[in-house]
Amino acid sequence: MGGDFAPGPIVQGVVAAARAWPTSIRLVGPRDVVAAELSRAPQGRHGEFALVDAPDVVGMAEPPAAALRRKPGASIRVAVQEVAEGRASAVVSAGSTGATVMAARTGLGLIAGVERPALAAILPTSQRPVVLLDVGANAECRPAHLLQFGVMGAVFAQIALSVATPRVGLLSTGEEACKGNELTREAHRLLANAPVHFVGNVEARDVYAGVADVIVCDGFTGNVVLKVSESLVEMIGTLSGSVLTGLVGRRLDAAEYGGALLLGVNGIVVVGHGRSSATAVENAVGLAHRSSVERLVERLALGIAAIPVSAA
Repeated sequence: MGGDFAPGPIVQGVVAAARAWPTSIRLVGPRDVVAAELSRAPQGRHGEFALVDAPDVVGMAEPPAAALRRKPGASIRVAVQEVAEGRASAVVSAGSTGATVMAARTGLGLIAGVERPALAAILPTSQRPVVLLDVGANAECRPAHLLQFGVMGAVFAQIALSVATPRVGLLSTGEEACKGNELTREAHRLLANAPVHFVGNVEARDVYAGVADVIVCDGFTGNVVLKVSESLVEMIGTLSGSVLTGLVGRRLDAAEYGGALLLGVNGIVVVGHGRSSATAVENAVGLAHRSSVERLVERLALGIAAIPVSAA
């Protein structure tokens, strides 16, 4: 039920995903509403769907904490509970990011050693995609958080980008280790001694240049980068329909990657854009499926455990 246009694109997307991926899907929401939408979807492997009744919905404009307290039957809470109790391997939502992060952190807990979860998004570059995190789960961070983001981002890049040894960069105002604010200078020191391939600071102009496979920043900065990227897509869409316009638009389209992974919680959670199309939902389910098959949570736990005590 999450998203600006739910449940239509959500149901259409999961029907397509059921054809594309060897997985079963549990649709969580008001049973009658979801069943009616499913009956209108193109015929597919409907036998692979289960309907899980959740009578309440958290609106996109509602304060997450208050809404979750007031609505024990909210679809995002019930969906997270499906994962927590082992009936599902992952949860995908295009609803309120704040409510999803809060429900996941409360219902699933954090991986041992993780202090803050981080939203990891995949962005295109001139070479191959890059993982950017955090893109909105934490507006304020400490250096130790950025250290953990770098380790978790590297593990995620191995799975999502098929990169054996991801290059990890730190978003700052200059390439030199002394550049940036107190947060980035200390984070640079920690990452330089972390069990990752740290390539140093990355400037904003290099985000799309392919100089790193993972770029680490606080959630406020990352969210600004992400929203600027989305704005660029919309601006490109207003230009004349040239070959270049179509190519760049497709490469920057969030639907191509499906959503952001919430790394650090003790379960797989994919957070889609509120305006997710059916294609975006299909790809989000694919990302969740791949993360489950590749044992993302277990590998994240190993990565966090490998951080030297002196660097934590």
